[in-house]
Amino acid sequence: MAGRRIVVGIDGSTHGKTALSWALDEARLRGTSVAAVHAWQCPSVALTDYGGAAMPMLSIDEVEKAAEAMARASIDEVTAGATFPRVSLIVRQGNPAQVLIEEAKDADLLVVGSRGYGGFRGMLLGSVSTNVVHHAACPVVVIHRPRYDETPWND
Repeated sequence: MAGRRIVVGIDGSTHGKTALSWALDEARLRGTSVAAVHAWQCPSVALTDYGGAAMPMLSIDEVEKAAEAMARASIDEVTAGATFPRVSLIVRQGNPAQVLIEEAKDADLLVVGSRGYGGFRGMLLGSVSTNVVHHAACPVVVIHRPRYDETPWND
């Protein structure tokens, strides 16, 4: 059987860490591994010269190293030394939804978090979760904040 892994999107936020925690629990039940995926995009301001005043430049390597460090810190925070299924980290440059869809093409399950408070307070899914729900080749689980918590995540 292809797959035998759960792919989870992480971005350093509370909802990403909640999704990772859920994915680890599910992997434990299924006896599968977890691939934690972080997609990063280079901010255009970091690569632009505005009106003759040079902006601080970041190299692609610096941005990628920072993205990887943030992703590893998220994994360490969620696992906190506990014994979990094997977790691999994948850090790729690109559109987060597209990277997750590509990485999950042979997965058993794709897990993403959802802030639920994007541009419109009443929206339940953000752009990444909406895209993966519609385009992923495997089942998708979108983890929302607990219903009893009526305040939005502040991260």
